[in-house]
Amino acid sequence: MDEALLRSLTPSVLGILVRRGADFAAAEDAVQEALVEAVRTWPADPPRDPKGWLVTVAWRRFLDATRADTARRRREDLVDEEPPPGPAPAVDDTLQLYFLCAHPSLTPSSAVALTLRAVGGLTTRQIAQAYLVPEATMAQRISRAKRTVSGARFERPGDVATVLRVLYLVFNEGYSGDVDLAAEAIRLTRQLAARVDHPEVAGLLALMLIHHARRASRTAPDGSLVPLAEQDRDRWDTGAIAEGVRILQGALARDRLGEFQAQAAIAALHADAPTAEQTDWVQIVEWYDELVLLTDSPVVRLNRAVAVGEADGPRAGLAALAALDDALPRHSAVAAYLHERDGDVVAAARLYAEAARKAPNLAERDHLTRQAARLNSAHRSR
Repeated sequence: MDEALLRSLTPSVLGILVRRGADFAAAEDAVQEALVEAVRTWPADPPRDPKGWLVTVAWRRFLDATRADTARRRREDLVDEEPPPGPAPAVDDTLQLYFLCAHPSLTPSSAVALTLRAVGGLTTRQIAQAYLVPEATMAQRISRAKRTVSGARFERPGDVATVLRVLYLVFNEGYSGDVDLAAEAIRLTRQLAARVDHPEVAGLLALMLIHHARRASRTAPDGSLVPLAEQDRDRWDTGAIAEGVRILQGALARDRLGEFQAQAAIAALHADAPTAEQTDWVQIVEWYDELVLLTDSPVVRLNRAVAVGEADGPRAGLAALAALDDALPRHSAVAAYLHERDGDVVAAARLYAEAARKAPNLAERDHLTRQAARLNSAHRSR
């Protein structure tokens, strides 16, 4: 079963059902049922037109559900509109669905969560990790969002800021998580940049391109993580970096700084350094200061502590870290790195092991475990 094919077809099928009159929540349920049926039947009897098959089955599931609803008589008229067999129109509805999920009746956080779950294909657990909340809390948030938009009319799409937030989180999950969504996020952000003349849209596209440019160097052949300082910079995609920098410069020239432009500026400074040792950490700290003013995000402050440790020494970084909640994800990993830089190998090894136990994915856990083992071995050999 080609799960990637199913995932790629889901937004378009969902969009067709919405355009045909299905409310969003019911359409999503129908599409999910069609996907389950596809997983069950396709291995033995694959359809010639997978998308057309999904549209037909999902529409029938939607009709079956609406017949049992109190509006049965009114909705049964939709039976005549059942799509005929044959290829479905090749229309990409994904970006439009992002806007529809950013519905004015939802709060931005709920709209982002709903879109990530319904259109982005992320699990509730992945979304909860991105928002730093328990999985049960996120499940309730998504359920409330579905109830809010159930039956709502979608002629009033949401705002660009919410769609940008969704694309950013989808890219981050695709870049570092279990589901490869980074290229799709870049594709959709390019579409958005072609439609919307806004410096933050350009800033997000620049950020994605610069980060994606070094993706090939982020893992070793055995799948283990390679830290930025140890990456082979000859493997970075200089064309993507140049495009990202050009887009960023155009956005910054408009003097309407936003968080994505600031993040892209930091990424550009890393990409511009010929070696890790030549990184302009002083300038990176200045950009983090701007980012803190824009977002007041604890994650930004955590990353800033690392930059301060590089620019002003590890003790300055530890002082910046001391002001933050040690329950923050990756707090222990940052503390371990700064303690190692400061020469406290015992504390660093302990903190690396603690960070490994809290790691959100297997690759990160293995990397942190190896760091702890390396320092423990060095300490014993003294």
